[in-house]
Amino acid sequence: MNYPNYFADADSNFNDSDYVIFGIPYDKTSSFRFGANLAPEKIRESSWNFETYNLRNKVDFKDINVHDFGDLSIKKDSPDEVINKVNFFTLSLLKNNKFPVALGGDHSITAGLINAFEDEIAVLSLDAHLDYRYEYENEKNNHACVIRRISEKIDINDIAILGVRSAEKREFQEAKKDGLFWMDSYYINKNGIKKSLNRIKNKFRNKKIYITLDIDVLDPSFASGTSNPEPFGISPFDILECIEFFSKDIIGFDVMEVCPPYDHGETAILAAKFVKTVIEENWLKDRID
Repeated sequence: MNYPNYFADADSNFNDSDYVIFGIPYDKTSSFRFGANLAPEKIRESSWNFETYNLRNKVDFKDINVHDFGDLSIKKDSPDEVINKVNFFTLSLLKNNKFPVALGGDHSITAGLINAFEDEIAVLSLDAHLDYRYEYENEKNNHACVIRRISEKIDINDIAILGVRSAEKREFQEAKKDGLFWMDSYYINKNGIKKSLNRIKNKFRNKKIYITLDIDVLDPSFASGTSNPEPFGISPFDILECIEFFSKDIIGFDVMEVCPPYDHGETAILAAKFVKTVIEENWLKDRID
């Protein structure tokens, strides 16, 4: 069956929309599995699986003004060029008071998104990996360096990583020396996600939050279709709790590293549901308050 080539029910025009979804089909900095460039299309296709009404939060997605811009034209670009194009496009969204929702793509892209925010914000990265290398494979804008690049724009005290369980030894040492805050999946499993989220909330001091979701933060038993799967991850319910907990403060969102060739669509289905949930919860909290 052929589905429309836009995210389900994201059919508001650009001017009327509050939320703008856009794809970044790029994976040239991937280092293990390739195919994340196929993710935006697969996530959009998966979105047509869902009813518009969400039983959990009582929101009908049709009531929200969401626009799908389509994909940015970046397939042949260098990592630097991609970062610049993503940055320029995100700036245009923010100037038009739109909430950006990006579908990646490898995780290097996120630096371009976050660099577009001019106000002081906090960044919450949900990721199995620390991504704090200065460069990787002779490339500074590599997916393994994204948190290091972000820390050059955002105060490192306003960055937190949730679900980490993998990094090079030197990378961990440098991150600790520089004051980077993270909580590993073992801590979350032992103490529960709520305790972790409260620690992050206290750290961020009510700042607006950009959430970047590398889908490999999930255990591979939930999301095997990812570029760098890492065992002993967190669960989809942990991510759901995170979205709901910070929903009022989220000002941008991306989901990265879905790699469709490596499963039967399950990971893209989760990614599409997370996109819908972020939009619904953010929209809902504005109306409750």
